[in-house]
Amino acid sequence: MMLRSLLYVPGSSPRFLEKAHQRGADAIIIDLEDAVAVNEKDAARAALARTVPMVGRGGAQVIVRINTHDEMTMLADASAACEAGARALYIPKVSSPEILHRLDRHLQPLEAAANRSRTWFAPLIEDPAGLLNATSIAAGPRVFALSAGGEDLATSMGAQPTPEVLRVPKLMIHYAAKAAGVLSFGLLRSTADYADKAALSAAIREAKDFGFDGATCIHPSVVPLLNDGFSPSEEELDRARRLITAADDAAQAGIGAFTFEGKFVDLPIVTRARALLARSTG
Repeated sequence: MMLRSLLYVPGSSPRFLEKAHQRGADAIIIDLEDAVAVNEKDAARAALARTVPMVGRGGAQVIVRINTHDEMTMLADASAACEAGARALYIPKVSSPEILHRLDRHLQPLEAAANRSRTWFAPLIEDPAGLLNATSIAAGPRVFALSAGGEDLATSMGAQPTPEVLRVPKLMIHYAAKAAGVLSFGLLRSTADYADKAALSAAIREAKDFGFDGATCIHPSVVPLLNDGFSPSEEELDRARRLITAADDAAQAGIGAFTFEGKFVDLPIVTRARALLARSTG
């Protein structure tokens, strides 16, 4: 699953929901949590039967961010998202794997009754307890990706969401995702300031170098930056193809490490080139 750009859309905003499929995002996250006023949450949940297929009509994966502040609301949101056909749930404020097991047990009979495929989970880690439990959360049921909630994480620590403050926590969550073999979403800074496109582009390049797979955004103007920044360039793809051809020729000749275009190449470099091509076609 290649998800470079994940665009948040408030679940209570018809104007944004109706246009979401035109934005070019790989995934649309219908937000029932922070972007929806308390008195509109029930209506936004009830509307999922209509809004999930509507935002996905352009081919984007549809994810629903549920509420987790109380169990009754959490399970109601998860049920409605599942029954509407959402591909996955974004689960905020995950501090331990227990919440994932509770949702897994709740969804199993609903999915069986609807004869639908499994609903996947993307836990959002937003406090120090979740940060220290990131490895066990990443290994929880149905997890396909991890992400950090930078603003909430900083707030929970009594800190400011500066790049320096967020860098180490976000990398810890990123490493937990990679260790578990799941996707890792995010930039090594807050994504709340979307107006500074030069800074965002630099942050996207940095995140790609670190191995992040994509990132969320709250404004559609950021989607093209994410799609471009997290996609391999034609130059990178062409070089990877040539390097793999050279590696195959070397293997046929019984050679392990070799020199390619003036640079030393061994197995990890070839493996990275193969992974790049696999991602670009997956």
